[in-house]
Amino acid sequence: MPPLTLGYVVAPESWYRPDQLVDFAVLAEKKGFETIGVCDHFHPWVHTNANCGFAWVIISAIAERTNKVRMGTFVTAPTLRYNPAVVAQAFATLGTLYPNRIFLSLGTGEAVSEIPVGCEWPEFRERLQRLEEAIKIIKALWTSDAVDFKGEFYRLKKATLYTRPQKPIPLYVSASGQTTAKLAGKYADGFATIETSLGKCKALLSTLEKSAKEAGRDPALIEKIIELHVSYDEDYDKAVESCKYWRGPLLPVVFKYPIYDPREIEACGNLVGEKAMTENMIISTSPEEHIKRIEKYIKAGFNHFQFLSSSPNEEKFTSVYSEKVLPYLRETYGEPI
Repeated sequence: MPPLTLGYVVAPESWYRPDQLVDFAVLAEKKGFETIGVCDHFHPWVHTNANCGFAWVIISAIAERTNKVRMGTFVTAPTLRYNPAVVAQAFATLGTLYPNRIFLSLGTGEAVSEIPVGCEWPEFRERLQRLEEAIKIIKALWTSDAVDFKGEFYRLKKATLYTRPQKPIPLYVSASGQTTAKLAGKYADGFATIETSLGKCKALLSTLEKSAKEAGRDPALIEKIIELHVSYDEDYDKAVESCKYWRGPLLPVVFKYPIYDPREIEACGNLVGEKAMTENMIISTSPEEHIKRIEKYIKAGFNHFQFLSSSPNEEKFTSVYSEKVLPYLRETYGEPI
């Protein structure tokens, strides 16, 4: 079984500039986080005071300023604004520059990042088919020469990546639904989700396990990754207030329908109340409460955590997690290998 891994998320679509995010990632490594997940968006979820830098550039900048932390996207949609062969080339190059430190997480994407650059927003079935073709292309280009591929959506003609890393790049598939979880079980080194309902999480892991077995794979070897949105401060009201920026993505409609204007998403998010925020995020003044909530997901079967902090003060957050949360989790549930 993969060891317990505790990671930190930087979100270019937040209110922070790319240089600030790189500083936070450097600090996170010093404080004992083992992975850095970088959100991959073209537009942010909010218009007011937002940033949205390019994830792949930020990954490279983080890699240059850190020593051992592993990093990658969380999550890239390799299907519309990106050609999957270009995604394969980009991450093969990153894997060559930073050996054993790069991973790639893939998903079906969001309208907010695809429609603004002129892409159509197809039905989910097509997006899932595109993702499966993209996974096949990326894995083939990472391992084979002169690749021919003729799918419904993509074509390759004797395509070769002339620069490839010596060791494989872990490929994760992100899902909040059953059909994409099946895809993860069939192809991925890790399954990732942002789903916070424990019941739905367990159902997704069950689907993952069944799909892996049907594909002749050992589900115990697949990393089970969850992104948890967290906020810590001694002042509870401040901890809640700093999470309001992220209310838009709590609405399922922004993922299901072609809603792509950050101003519209922000307006919808303003209707989300504190109860919905506290149900979907870990917001607390107590490190022990953070631990208690995290443990529920460990017991559900997850072994890799990506913490997206929306705390009022990131330095304070990383210090508290470094001193109180991470050591307890490692001591209780196993040191990473």
